[in-house]
Amino acid sequence: ASHSNQAAFSSNRKRLNCRRHRVCLPWTIIKKEQQEAIEHIDEVQNEIDRLNEQASEEILKVEQKYNKLRQPFFQKRSEIIAKIPNFWVTTFVNHPQVSALLGEEDEEALHYLSRVEVTEFEDIKSGYRIDFYFDENPYFENKALSKEFNVNESGDPVSKSSEIKWKAGKDLTKRTGQTPNKAGKKRQHEEPESFFTWFTDHSDAGADELGEVIKDDIWPNPLQYYLVPDMEDEEGDGDDDDEEEEGLEDIDEGEEEEGEDEDEDGDGEDGEDDGEDD
Repeated sequence: ASHSNQAAFSSNRKRLNCRRHRVCLPWTIIKKEQQEAIEHIDEVQNEIDRLNEQASEEILKVEQKYNKLRQPFFQKRSEIIAKIPNFWVTTFVNHPQVSALLGEEDEEALHYLSRVEVTEFEDIKSGYRIDFYFDENPYFENKALSKEFNVNESGDPVSKSSEIKWKAGKDLTKRTGQTPNKAGKKRQHEEPESFFTWFTDHSDAGADELGEVIKDDIWPNPLQYYLVPDMEDEEGDGDDDDEEEEGLEDIDEGEEEEGEDEDEDGDGEDGEDDGEDD
């Protein structure tokens, strides 16, 4: 009887361990269950991917719609900007990434930049073009320079740009060691190549940092960079005001302390007089 009880106890303990550790099923059954689970996960994932593709198509349609709606406002903004001298060169110099690419001669040439336009192609995904319009200047003959980014038949990103017709002795791309502008010095960049070498660089059209910065950061709201120095001046003025207020407070506190000292001295003299009367 004792032997049978021990056998029953051992059997129960094994069943308990099976439930706890899930090691009782044959490996082939476990593998089959896992395989079925993986297949179900894959089916659900395909549905998620299908929805993502659908969302991308609908988002693209919305972007196309609002891109058209924005055009009249971009045009109106450009007309107003044209009334402000040196708007675009100031904007570029104030932008931390663009200013790092500007030498002093580049900055001089960009003083003749009168208008910038960014045009995204109708399907947006296929690319965009940036146009720079210049007044008559001593550097090149072009009235406009442009750089365009798109994809070729193979789906690879490519770029093309205007050929700059430099005037005699004015080709900034052949001048090495330009002096960085003040903004560039602050960031301790190496001496930059000319900003205008960007128009001839088509080595990595899919990751053109300057093009992306102009399209996605500057073009949507160039005013924020044009106003950077004014904003810094306003902050500086605020600091000065705070310092003036602190100075006035110090003066007031000093006057109060002097008044207290005089009161104490007066009290002391009164005490002495009382003693003499006694």
